[in-house]
Amino acid sequence: MPPILNLQSASKAFGSAPLFRNLSVTVLDGDRIGLIGPNGAGKSTLLAILAGLVTADTGDFAVRKRAKAAYVAQDSQFPSGLTIRAVLEAALAASHVPEAEHEGRLREAAGRVGFEDLDTEATSLSGGWRKRLAITEALVSQPDVLLLDEPTNHLDLAGIEWLEELLASANFAAVTISHDRYFLERTSNSIIELNRIYPDGLLRVKGNFSRFLEEREAWLATNAKQQESLRNQVKTEIEWLRRGPKARTTKSKARIDSANALMGQLADMDSRSTVNSAGIEFSSSERKTRRLVEFTEVSCAVPSTEEKSEARTLFSDLNFILTAGMKVGLVGPNGSGKTTLLRLLRNELKPTAGTIKRAEALRMVYFSQMRELDSTLTLRRALAPEGDSVIYQDRTIHVASWATRFLFDPSQLNQPVAQLSGGERARVLIANLMLEPADLLLLDEPTNDLDLPTLEILEENLIAFPGSIVLVTHDRYLLNRVATTVLGLDGQGNVGRFADYAQWENWLADQSQAQSQLSSAAAKSSSNTNGSSTRTSIELQSSSGSRKKLSYLEAREFATIEKRVEESDTRLENARHAIEDPSVATNATALQAALAELEIAEHESAALYARWAELTEKSG
Repeated sequence: MPPILNLQSASKAFGSAPLFRNLSVTVLDGDRIGLIGPNGAGKSTLLAILAGLVTADTGDFAVRKRAKAAYVAQDSQFPSGLTIRAVLEAALAASHVPEAEHEGRLREAAGRVGFEDLDTEATSLSGGWRKRLAITEALVSQPDVLLLDEPTNHLDLAGIEWLEELLASANFAAVTISHDRYFLERTSNSIIELNRIYPDGLLRVKGNFSRFLEEREAWLATNAKQQESLRNQVKTEIEWLRRGPKARTTKSKARIDSANALMGQLADMDSRSTVNSAGIEFSSSERKTRRLVEFTEVSCAVPSTEEKSEARTLFSDLNFILTAGMKVGLVGPNGSGKTTLLRLLRNELKPTAGTIKRAEALRMVYFSQMRELDSTLTLRRALAPEGDSVIYQDRTIHVASWATRFLFDPSQLNQPVAQLSGGERARVLIANLMLEPADLLLLDEPTNDLDLPTLEILEENLIAFPGSIVLVTHDRYLLNRVATTVLGLDGQGNVGRFADYAQWENWLADQSQAQSQLSSAAAKSSSNTNGSSTRTSIELQSSSGSRKKLSYLEAREFATIEKRVEESDTRLENARHAIEDPSVATNATALQAALAELEIAEHESAALYARWAELTEKSG
């Protein structure tokens, strides 16, 4: 089969600044491509070109006949007033899916994603659920290739696992921009890095992310040897030129031309191999106090989104002591209370119950996931609000030098903040944080929009930071490297302390499974005798001691699938009755519609029973 997408010798520039030149990328059936590269390399632009949304300045682009590409942008927004059902039905209609198949596809998609109510308004969803809706909107058209631009930025950890499972079992190709190294490792069978250090503008390696790192290191080592050999050749030629041979023979003129070519080649290699990195280094106040913050029996509840409903408890009876040098990873599903806990630490909120005791004159520095910057400011004023210099670690640094440290060109200083990319805004905020000595860093999703090189520098500095850290992140690699303790929320009011992310994940699966079994036991208790209720309790206790294999989202799906199977059975039975109706059997048009409905109902029922069996087996 020819490639699904075939881009050859493409170049793209904005104004006088080229993003890339003569770039060639093909996407074949079965490809799971992870697209990486430094900020400004042109990853999002390349993805938009592959989606047909942007045209390259030069080059050829071809899409295989009848192939469909679905694109999911970084920011998932939906018109006000549209429900989840309306969004998905519009996607099905736009993809020319027969109307008779809409309901079956909607039910199947909703079950796999975890949407419990299709009549919920899309704009009321959290960022993570909006992202899941955007991905589902792309998937219902059954594309041949799915193009995802930073999908993990807005997903919580459970959502990322759902997307990993989706891509692992998908029958379509995928190209995904991501900086999440675990995600790349688990979902990619090919990695493309856009970077000007490569002669072709990119390096493509077949295999997962760890394989890519090995091949990249080998390429860099070989390139360094070639560069050193070329440098020695150029040095020899320069010495020969300086001797100034008396006779300029044809042979010597050819050697001069060769020397000039070698010098040009070396200059090109040097320019491509020069890589700038952000100078990130946080300042600690170096205080000697041992206990920084102490939570005693702390509970926190927020108003319910439903009218006349009681407040929703985010967590309760939290006892936790944050000590000097402790690095805490704060994890939990979207809406479980992670940001609220940071606000409690900052004394922006008061707990519903319990007490929070803070060390005297505790110095906290907060990084918000909202990237709050005054869009009316210039970059100069955002970096240096009170003049043309900043004070960093008792040294005065000019704003131009400070900007260069964070990979900004001095010519950008008068550029409005509103024109900065997400990664650039993140670097501005990190620059501001570094100016404040801190006992405690509170970081709410600091990795969003950062490229891998900047992310690695941030990671190393957080590990080396002598103060304390509370880190909210969906980047599991960063979490495992930085956090010495994990504080986990389950979204149901429970909180626990764990040694690492994997231990929390097992606990969360147990919580979800136990909740689902408890609900089943409660439903049966009204019709069972006291003896059978006791037996149910014993069975629950026995089963909770075993290791669960269902993910968080799979457990949620498992809890509702029996109800959906019953609804599907009812639909199938109604479809069969319709076929047997004499008034339908004698009407050709009605009979054709009834047969189509029966086929869809049978397909839906078979798919749900297969999924039920799969989840049942996986749950053990």
